[in-house]
Amino acid sequence: MSATLWVVIGGMAAVTFVIRYALFGLGSRLRFSPRVRQALRHVPVAVLTAIVAPMVLLPDGQHWDLSWRNPWLAGALASALLVLGTRRLLTAIAGGLAVYLLWRWGFGPA
Repeated sequence: MSATLWVVIGGMAAVTFVIRYALFGLGSRLRFSPRVRQALRHVPVAVLTAIVAPMVLLPDGQHWDLSWRNPWLAGALASALLVLGTRRLLTAIAGGLAVYLLWRWGFGPA
């Protein structure tokens, strides 16, 4: 690997460390306002949505697929319905995965 690549990797590692240290290492000394604390509660859901939504809606990475043949969409919808109906995360994950695998097997790869 080139030296430039190692510098970029080292820089990313340093930035990541500083950000995490600021929150975890100094966390007991940092005081956030109630509004900031309330907003931070939504960060995990926002990050998960940002990761999952493109994978479900753009399975090939370039083209929208909102058809009934999209196994990613079928699994995500099944998972959402299961979690809303049962309020059990593991059930929703297992059910969504089962629907995805059966859909993919039944209708071919995405």
